[in-house]
Amino acid sequence: MTERKPPGVPFESWVEKEIRDAQGRGDFDRLPGAGKPLPDDTTYDELWWVKRKMAREGLSVLPPSLALRKEAEDALAAAYAAPSERVVRKIIADINTKILDMMLKPPPGPPLGLKRYDVEEVVREWHERRGLRGTRTAGGQGRG
Repeated sequence: MTERKPPGVPFESWVEKEIRDAQGRGDFDRLPGAGKPLPDDTTYDELWWVKRKMAREGLSVLPPSLALRKEAEDALAAAYAAPSERVVRKIIADINTKILDMMLKPPPGPPLGLKRYDVEEVVREWHERRGLRGTRTAGGQGRG
């Protein structure tokens, strides 16, 4: 912590002296962002620090219906990449439950605009993507 400005010393020259002393001690060496341009923020935002913290933490705030849309897209991609038909069915069943819940009890915000996935259609597509056409057995249990 710096000392108080002595009386009678102009504020500007005292600040400049403090900066020079800090530079001499190396206080400004290896600061985060050194050598990088300042962010191009031309408008003032009262919540700039919240947005920066959320970006740093990888968080986002979406209305529930938009968050579920994103989750549904991710679930479908995960189902197509699943290692077995059983896992595909589990992923799609879980997301379909969430979609149905939101369809029956819509939250505030934009409309959901989604319908539940057809499990059999997703499983068929999963088989096609893996080259496993016609490998289903009774009870929906295929290879994998």
